[in-house]
Amino acid sequence: MQRESEAGQLSQPKLRPRSVFSSADSAAHLETSPLRRAHLGPHLRAGASAGRRKRRHCRLLEFPSHLPSPPAATMSASAVFILDVKGKPLISRNYKGDVAMSEIEHFMPLLMQREEEGALAPLLSHGRVHFLWIKYSNLYLVATTLKNANASLVYSFLYKTVEVFSEYFKELEEESIRDNFVIIYELLDELMDFGFPQTTDSKILQEYITQQGNKLETGKSRVPPTVTNAVSWRSEGIKYKKNEVFIDVIESVNLLVNANGSVLLSEIVGTIKLKVFLSGMPELRLGLNDRVLFELTGRSKNKSVELEDVKFHQCVRLSRFDNDRTISFIPPDGDFELMSYRLSTQVKPLIWIESVIEKFSHSRVEIMVKAKGQFKKQSVANSVEISVPVPSDADSPRFKTSVGSAKYVPEKNVVIWSIKSFPGGKEYLMRAHFGLPSVEKEEVEGRPPIGVKFEIPYFTVSGIQVRYMKIIEKSGYQALPWVRYITQSGDYQLRTS
Repeated sequence: MQRESEAGQLSQPKLRPRSVFSSADSAAHLETSPLRRAHLGPHLRAGASAGRRKRRHCRLLEFPSHLPSPPAATMSASAVFILDVKGKPLISRNYKGDVAMSEIEHFMPLLMQREEEGALAPLLSHGRVHFLWIKYSNLYLVATTLKNANASLVYSFLYKTVEVFSEYFKELEEESIRDNFVIIYELLDELMDFGFPQTTDSKILQEYITQQGNKLETGKSRVPPTVTNAVSWRSEGIKYKKNEVFIDVIESVNLLVNANGSVLLSEIVGTIKLKVFLSGMPELRLGLNDRVLFELTGRSKNKSVELEDVKFHQCVRLSRFDNDRTISFIPPDGDFELMSYRLSTQVKPLIWIESVIEKFSHSRVEIMVKAKGQFKKQSVANSVEISVPVPSDADSPRFKTSVGSAKYVPEKNVVIWSIKSFPGGKEYLMRAHFGLPSVEKEEVEGRPPIGVKFEIPYFTVSGIQVRYMKIIEKSGYQALPWVRYITQSGDYQLRTS
C-alpha cells in the first residue's frame, strides 16, 4: 500500500502544562526514585528465585528517615485468581498472605446475587475483603484486597495480564489455562510482587520465560538486561540492515442517527500505531498539527486538531510533552500503539443511508435502501457492508442491487449488502423482497438500526497530520519514516422509521 514520508521542524517554546493519562510517566524516574525503591524493598518475598532477587537488589535502597511514608491508597493487590465460568478457581497466586484464599468462595454467590438484583458492579465486597474483577471469554480474573487500593491501577493490571497471556497462548480461555499451569505461575511471579506490578511487557517477559521450558544449567544464570535497564521496554544490541519506521494513523467513527436524520451521537476515536525496525537505542520525536501547540506558537489554527483524552504508551516522556508538546520517546522494537485520542465533534455521516420499508400484511415486505458517499470524490471506501434488519419470520428472499451483492443471514435477521469499492459522491440502490407467513405474529417487533462497516484509506475525518518524525541515534544512521492514514467505521448506526 502506498505510503507518504513527511518531515518538518518544531520550535520549543515554554508552554502551559496540559494533563494527560499515561500508563507510566518515566521509567528513569522509577529507577532512580529512592521513595519507590525503598517502598518495594521490604516487600520482597523470602521465597523469590535467585534471579529475581538479583534483579531487584540492584535497585533497592534503605528507606530514608526524612521521607514520608508511602500513601496507603496504592496498588497493593493481596491475591489474583483466575476462575472458570462457574466460579471454580483454575489457578491463583497469593502475593501478601493477608487475605484467606478461601474468601474467593464468596465471589460467585455475590456476583449472582447482584446480577439478580440488577445491581452488578465491577467491585464487590464481602466483609473487609474487596473483589475487583473482569470477565474475559469464559474466564473471570479477580484481584482481592483489604486496603483502599487504587482501583484503576488494579483493573489496568488485570487487563494487562489478559494481554500478556494472549500474547503467549494466542487464545485465552479455560483450556489454555489448564494446558499452561507452569508458565502461568512463572508469569504471575514476574508480573507482580507483593501486590505491586513489576515487568508487564510481554516482549521482555518472552526473553526469559519461554514455552519451550527451561533446562537447568548451573553457573549460567543470566538476568535479562532489560529488566534492570531504565528503558525496560527495549533490549540493547538490536540491529537492522535497513532502518525504517512505519506510522499508521487510524481513526474510527462512532455515529448514531435517528429516524428523522438528526445526528444523536458522533465522535472520533483515533490511534497512532508504529512498526519500528531501528538499530540501537534511537530517540524519536513525533510532531502533529496539535491546536494547543499552534495557539501558543502563533501559527494559524485552520489546519490544526484539538486532541482530547490523550493516552500514551509508557515510553513517551510526559514531562517533555507537558512542557513543550513534543512527543519524545525511545520506542519498543516491532509493533506497538504509541498513543490514542478522542474528539467529540459533530461528524457528517460519511456514508448516508435512506431506507423505505413497506410491510404488506399477511403477504410480503419490500425494502429499498439508498446509500450515498458523503466524503470527498477522490477518496474511495473499501469493503463496505450495510446490514439491514428484516422481520424474523421473513422468507423467500429476492434482491436487486445497482452495485455489489446482497445476501440474507437468517440467524441474524439481516440482509448484508456488500460493496467492494464505494467512491465518494456516488449513490447506489438495493431492493429486497421477502415473503411473510399468512398468520401474523402477535407481538410487535422493535426495529433494530441499520449498521454500516467501511474503511477509507489515505483519509482522516479529524484532519490530523504527522508533520514530522525525527530519528536520532548516536551512530548517526539514516532512517525513513512512512505514514499511512486510515478512517474506518466504529459503532456506526442509523435508525429506521
